[in-house]
Amino acid sequence: MTLRVSSAAAFAAAFIALWSWGGPEARAQDASPPPAASEPPAEPVLNSAPRPYNSLRPRRTRPAARPVAAATPATPAPAAAQAPAPTAATPAPVLAAAAPLPGPQLEAFVDGVVRRAMSRDHIAGVTLSVVQNGQVVLKKGYGFANLDQRRPVDPDKTLFRVASISKTFTWIALMNEIEAGRMRLDGPVNLYLPEPLQLKDQGKKTPVRLQDLMTHTGGFEDRALGQLFERDPNRVRPLNDYLRQERPRRVREPGLLPSYSNYGAALAGAAVANVVGKPYEQLVSEEIILPAGMTHTTFREARPWNDRLPAPMNEALAAELSDGFSWTPMGWKTRPREFMGQIAPAASASSTAGDMARYMTLLLNGGTLNGRTIFSPKTALAFRTPMYRPAPEAAGWNAGFMDIALPGGRRGFGHGGATLYFHSNLVIVPDLGLGIFVSANTDSGANLPATLPSTIIEHFYADAPAVPPASTLTYDQARAYEGDYLTTRRAYGGLEGFTNRIIGRAAVRATPDGRLSIIEGGVGALFNGTDRPGVFKAVDSPLTLVFDQNGDRPSRFYAARGWSTYERIGFFRSASLLTWTAAIAGLASAATILGAMVRNRREARQTPVQARASQMQTMQAVLWLISAACMGVFAAKATDQTNVFFGWPSGWLLSGSACALVAAVLSVLTLGALPMVWRGGRRVDSWSGWRKVAFTFTALLFVFLAVLLGLWGYLLPWS
Repeated sequence: MTLRVSSAAAFAAAFIALWSWGGPEARAQDASPPPAASEPPAEPVLNSAPRPYNSLRPRRTRPAARPVAAATPATPAPAAAQAPAPTAATPAPVLAAAAPLPGPQLEAFVDGVVRRAMSRDHIAGVTLSVVQNGQVVLKKGYGFANLDQRRPVDPDKTLFRVASISKTFTWIALMNEIEAGRMRLDGPVNLYLPEPLQLKDQGKKTPVRLQDLMTHTGGFEDRALGQLFERDPNRVRPLNDYLRQERPRRVREPGLLPSYSNYGAALAGAAVANVVGKPYEQLVSEEIILPAGMTHTTFREARPWNDRLPAPMNEALAAELSDGFSWTPMGWKTRPREFMGQIAPAASASSTAGDMARYMTLLLNGGTLNGRTIFSPKTALAFRTPMYRPAPEAAGWNAGFMDIALPGGRRGFGHGGATLYFHSNLVIVPDLGLGIFVSANTDSGANLPATLPSTIIEHFYADAPAVPPASTLTYDQARAYEGDYLTTRRAYGGLEGFTNRIIGRAAVRATPDGRLSIIEGGVGALFNGTDRPGVFKAVDSPLTLVFDQNGDRPSRFYAARGWSTYERIGFFRSASLLTWTAAIAGLASAATILGAMVRNRREARQTPVQARASQMQTMQAVLWLISAACMGVFAAKATDQTNVFFGWPSGWLLSGSACALVAAVLSVLTLGALPMVWRGGRRVDSWSGWRKVAFTFTALLFVFLAVLLGLWGYLLPWS
């Protein structure tokens, strides 16, 4: 990513349950004792010889399904909507045909890549693990997890926030319920939610289904500021309260376009918890974490006890939790802890590289680990089979897991994750029997987790070509794709929508050699045209960009990592138009104020109407300049994302918006006074023709600026 740049479900009802059975479970998860002696969770051997999957202990028969919940529809789901059915022909994972990674060479290579990245990007600590064919090939920690104690990163003990990788646990739990017959993949999510959490239609004709949540096509806007992360643990809400109070707007019909949604994943977790009748933290612990022997993984957070919330993280685990860091001119700075328990199914997990090695082995081994069945071969196949693609060659989703393009024409599945300070990535490559997990604990460390898995695969299995291939398009052909595009993963209204319109843009430009330059968030990438219309391949990575061909000018393209869709922006919503208009209006405002200060008495001859109009325009000029100054302060403070997320809504932005709103109203009133300004009075008592022209130009300019800011959502301080 970046992902440029960050849900939670049954907490309210959960706490009553915690007193009845949740207390013992909380201690069980946080302490994470090993399974019973009859089935010890033996750790895969580090750097031992490759071991085929069929040498693992046989799978245990899955327990019989419980009775179907009352809310579950009686009719079976259509086969096409469900994950692939388990049959005798379902292939079990096998030993990869490719040569296994050589442990010492892998460690030396990864050491070099990681240490260079840590030095270049000022990363305080990194943890990673690599598994292949049932063994741990590499497991290592770099740097430190605590600044005061200089506590080093231990891959088996130090917990990192894995953020959205949490969602993969939610999808496992959901698929288990679907296979048990208690939920349907094509069933409306409202069937499985308590009434306060059910989605309103909001004018949409189609209900949101579970599969829409898994493929991030629910049609929600994406809001995050001021509520996705919390700094004060007292502000953390129960999952059900969060989902009810932060319900996003439905901006399109479900199933149409991909747009990543934390809210949708949290809603899925709430649905599973409601059907099973357990708090989400207890459910994921009992069904996945404890059976997999992941003794240092938890969805609980290190915070004080709160009677309204699930139990906090076990003290022993909390003591091993890594801090988050930022790099400053004075060195690393420890940042405030991020709390995401209010959206737990989407973001709150913490884990170690050692536990993630077990998790990757579980995913590679078809849902079994040390004889324990966590999920079935049918679900395992769904996780590596595309469930949704917006276009044939675009990135898609495999039952909630990302469909990942990899070097050498390979494809894998996995998930990335990012908080304000932690960046993680998990990639599974079935045809290599390979799993790679990496996480960094510094806000500037996004690039390493995003690129390390592909770097390893490229180095050992698919060397990059010496010369990048040429584009198949000419410059004139590539120009058809030029334009400004705006992400669908954004808020669609209010001041958050305004900020998202600024940072959520992608500029597509053609290069003289027929390539496309995509500039997104200040980061550029080059893509070559192919022999398929609208399909572009990255010059230096395996990513693919696909444009939706609508006539001569494509209207949208699908992000290369599957996170969102980018839609073409018209001229009146372009950033350049707003920038130039604001700049000219700023000069006009300064000229208006200066004129009022230096104009002599002879030049000040005017009618009463002209005098009042001049006063109003001067007030507008002052307000526009104050608004611009407030926006400038907000933009300067926004370079530290902590200020934006924890300080939202910013007082500076609210003040700037309020000043702009008053100025916009005055601009409209001034426009209505223009006929009387031009009519004037006797020649000696009226403005000169030049001043009338200047006044009219400024009035029209201010009105045009107000219209643009209204379209951008800036004139809504109450939102």
